[in-house]
Amino acid sequence: MNRRFLLAGGTALVTGAFFGLGAKAEKGDFPVTKTEAQWREQLSEMQYAVLREEDTERAFTSPLLKVKEKGTYHCAGCDQAVFESETKFDSGTGWPSFFREIEGNVAFKEDNTLFMRRTEEHCSRCGGHFGHVFDDGPKPTGKRHCINGVAMIFRPANGGDAITG
Repeated sequence: MNRRFLLAGGTALVTGAFFGLGAKAEKGDFPVTKTEAQWREQLSEMQYAVLREEDTERAFTSPLLKVKEKGTYHCAGCDQAVFESETKFDSGTGWPSFFREIEGNVAFKEDNTLFMRRTEEHCSRCGGHFGHVFDDGPKPTGKRHCINGVAMIFRPANGGDAITG
């Protein structure tokens, strides 16, 4: 090992910490746990990237963005109900947005990546990453839960076919 190697390695570690690289959701003890191979087998490539690696889908690409019917949005990882259709609104951001989560089914943690201080949302049952919540939403809560559609499945109240985000 030489000085140049140590300097480059130290710089990479500091840069990674500063930019929040590798800051995945804590892999805590969730009621639903699976191996990486099991998650990859169950989820599409994009679902895996969002739910397990905290990626973000491109804006305006989710079929769930245009869903207007009554029903419930569920975690695509474990099928836990996380948002009701009555709380959905058009935020104009390109991602499904809600003003209230189903209490207890969505968990939160601080996210300091990309030079911002945000609140990340994830499934309280499997730890899957959904998106972030902001304080610029409509009444009555003033919250905007900005959620990756690919992280959810919509189940219509009338029992029709589910729609995968």
